[in-house]
Amino acid sequence: MSAIAALIADLDGIKIEDNPQIVKQKSRDFFWYSPVLKAQLENVTGDLIVTPKSEDEVIRILKACFAADVPVTTRGAGTGNYGQAMPLSGGVVLSLADMTAVKEVRTGSVVAEAGAIMADIDAATRAETGQELRMHPSTYRTATIGGFIAGGSGGVGSINWGGLRDLGNVIRLRVVTMEAEPQVLEMTGDELQKVMHAYGTNGIITEVEMPLTASYDWVDVLVGFDDFMDAVRFSDELANLDGLLTKNIAPVAAPVPHDYFLRHQKFIRKDQSVAVLMVAPFAMAAFDAFMGRQSKGEVLYRSDKASDEDLKRLPPAYELSWNHTTLRALRVDPSITYLQVLYPFPNQVELVGKMHEMFGNEVPGHLEYVRFDGNVTCFGLPIVRYSNEARLEEIIRLHEDNGCPIFNPHRYTLEEGGMKQTDAVQLAFKKQADPKGLLNPGKMIAWENPDYDFESGQVFLFPGLQRA
Repeated sequence: MSAIAALIADLDGIKIEDNPQIVKQKSRDFFWYSPVLKAQLENVTGDLIVTPKSEDEVIRILKACFAADVPVTTRGAGTGNYGQAMPLSGGVVLSLADMTAVKEVRTGSVVAEAGAIMADIDAATRAETGQELRMHPSTYRTATIGGFIAGGSGGVGSINWGGLRDLGNVIRLRVVTMEAEPQVLEMTGDELQKVMHAYGTNGIITEVEMPLTASYDWVDVLVGFDDFMDAVRFSDELANLDGLLTKNIAPVAAPVPHDYFLRHQKFIRKDQSVAVLMVAPFAMAAFDAFMGRQSKGEVLYRSDKASDEDLKRLPPAYELSWNHTTLRALRVDPSITYLQVLYPFPNQVELVGKMHEMFGNEVPGHLEYVRFDGNVTCFGLPIVRYSNEARLEEIIRLHEDNGCPIFNPHRYTLEEGGMKQTDAVQLAFKKQADPKGLLNPGKMIAWENPDYDFESGQVFLFPGLQRA
């Protein structure tokens, strides 16, 4: 009997899917945003999808897989963009889609199972206490809270609250280790850094406790500009108004808004750059006053004055921002891709202008305003009109040579996508929590190849991909 057949027998009573077509479909995330990852990962698939309904079943699965030396790759909703949830060594894809309970809502915090959809958490917290999560990705209506913590970094709301890495933005995680006898660990404070944004390489998050903030019926606003840099300066000034509450500020260069925001197209000229905003309803009078001070920019749309027909057919502003901007572009032009850029404070506007002038319409600008280490600055998620991998690498190098660090979305490993060095804390915890290296193999270079030279310029390719 094969290891997989024996495992199926061992897991009798737990929900298992072994239909190859369904397994392949649920082994994929949004890796295809990147033409580089699409070529590398297109044929990756697991052997089984196993869907526990409780933490006890998670423990049972991990114990059985540990004994059988079968790899386990955890999956939320599969909305990540870098292959985080793709099983490079096959084995079990552990889907937490049935662990969705919102267990407790308090003033200031919520406790939920890791598979709970973020919009569903907010629906529960709004109904009980008038509160909502501090931040969420643009995939809010489909993304799970555990997947966001394990694979994300920030999003809508980061203009006020910074990123997930900032102390206080996650309160507590409950994590199961992959050992002969799996442990259940409660992690808080600095311990959280061991498993946050670790792609499930060193523990399975089963429960989360997250902080909440006041909930509002946010007003979506589009402001149009003849020049992208005017939209950037407007957004930078708005982001620095301490008393005017916004939830998202995203300037996007022409012709992206007209060409790709298809349902909003009637409001936007092809040559207009647009600032996509979410403003608290009580702050709209202040926003009107702010607009009155501007010599440039016109309000193209605001949801509090929209027709019922438009409100029904238009997606929310957060689905024009963050990686939904890229998704909408890909639906029109599958050849494009994107980058993730930091424009460091205090020179963010100058740096954006320099890159915008350097690349023009080859790399149309798209910024997201955030708090980063206590200062208001912006990340870039610019569209890239992709020609070939060599030119993409040149665009990345030119950004970094000009002081704009790239968080590379064309790499599937933790290190290459972000810090380009070993995370000693996460590696040490993996040695403790996953001694056989069976959790999401191939995503942590430091485990696979401790001698890897991050300065070499070589791309790390996981040997397990050769099998795939």
